[in-house]
Amino acid sequence: MAGPEIKAPAFREYPTIPVMQPGSMAGLKPFVANDKVQEALGFPTQLAENWQDTHDAVIAKMGELLGKYRSLKVYMDACVHCGACTDKCHYFIGTQDPKNMPVARQDLMRSVYRRYFTPAGKLFPALVGARDLTREVLDEWYTYYHQCSECRRCSVFCPYGIDTAEVTMAGRELLASVGYGQKYSNEIIGKVHKIGNNLGLPGPALENTLEGLMEDVKEDTGIDIQYPLDVQGAEVLLVTPSADFFAEPHIESLIGYGKVFHAAGISWTMSSKASEAGNFGMFIGNYDQLRKIAMRVREAALELGVKRIVVGECGHAWRVAYSFWNTLTGVGAGASDPFAIQLQSQLDHRYKQPSHICEFTWDLIQRGAISFDKEANDHRIITFHDSCNVARGSRMGDAPGGQFEIPRSIIHAVANKYVEMRPGTTHEQTFCCGGGGGVLTDDLMELRVKGALPRMETIKQVVDGQGVNFLATICAICKAQFSKVLPFYGFKSSMIGGVHQLVSTAIRLGDK
Repeated sequence: MAGPEIKAPAFREYPTIPVMQPGSMAGLKPFVANDKVQEALGFPTQLAENWQDTHDAVIAKMGELLGKYRSLKVYMDACVHCGACTDKCHYFIGTQDPKNMPVARQDLMRSVYRRYFTPAGKLFPALVGARDLTREVLDEWYTYYHQCSECRRCSVFCPYGIDTAEVTMAGRELLASVGYGQKYSNEIIGKVHKIGNNLGLPGPALENTLEGLMEDVKEDTGIDIQYPLDVQGAEVLLVTPSADFFAEPHIESLIGYGKVFHAAGISWTMSSKASEAGNFGMFIGNYDQLRKIAMRVREAALELGVKRIVVGECGHAWRVAYSFWNTLTGVGAGASDPFAIQLQSQLDHRYKQPSHICEFTWDLIQRGAISFDKEANDHRIITFHDSCNVARGSRMGDAPGGQFEIPRSIIHAVANKYVEMRPGTTHEQTFCCGGGGGVLTDDLMELRVKGALPRMETIKQVVDGQGVNFLATICAICKAQFSKVLPFYGFKSSMIGGVHQLVSTAIRLGDK
């Protein structure tokens, strides 16, 4: 039986704070991970039959996280409920549910924290907004901590810098650790451990896909452009989201990567062991899962003997690579175990390790190593969507703001027609696509559609006012999300694509 029809919220005439509708999203929960999915990650398979056992496990785990992550305790104590974050969340704007206000979502955990970890909460709970942990509270956590994309836009506006994403991640780790995990994220992590990528593509299927891609590109260009796999001694290891291997429009960017390497005459490879750049361990806030997934990249780099590691168009993959790989794996000179030291001696430190594919391509453009026919993109009027994890959790290049300037500079190098969206909705203040942070699942489609409202409003402005027909981004989740939700707002799903799709269209090729 089909579910209820999902309708997009109406466009607002002005970006005003929405009228609150308490409980409007209380009934929307993602599917819960089954025993098999939980067991594969080493989590309990289900909630304890005795509620007191679950209660004690949650409180003990919360105490562990508060001791391990000083920032979490600061966030629990620092909020003064000033309201600066209230209307900054795309999910609150789109759903109008007050519990999707960042401060309210934090308070779901903060109220329990006060009850069990502060003197005032233990003695006078009602006076400080403390509440007991009950099964109903746990269910509320599961509902609303899976209505957050961890985009961190609210943190930009918070005068204390409270990171709601870290609270969400802690909430999800608490839930998973007592047998209340989310099916979508945990199932994907299990696929990475078992098969090597988020989509569960086995090595032979991946190899066959790339061979077919080479044939298609040869037919289109007349040139033998390679999309190599597991090539020993290649200079560059490209680690890209698995959606790039076959999904539309993602594969168009993969085609562009190959053309860039070919035109510059640089040897490269992908790895069947590290065939996934994405790392959902960050989404569920679990350090052990985060590290286990990231270690595949180090193992592949050592086995193949590469000199450089480049990350493809994936927002949270780049945030993990930029912010965490150094201490997780030693790729960025952070770890000190023997294999990390070995990798550091192997990599070529004339280049950033790791590098984003946009950094890689922009360096080649600046050195004149590749060139373009910009007119090839003249059928496109382009705007650029800053992806959350790139914009607010990473950098590119040598100067502050490089994560904003480098992708735009590439677009200007390959196309003539570019339009910027409204100030206050781009760069570090960019609105989330509505599908990040582990909510890119069809059982949360209503949330995804409603959460996309603020970004859809800014797209409508440039479409109606300046004829924009191509929305460029450098995130696999953004591409997948926009492909699904654009039609709900009256736009064609085909208008979304990658920056390297534009590169692919304009690049001049020759036999290298």
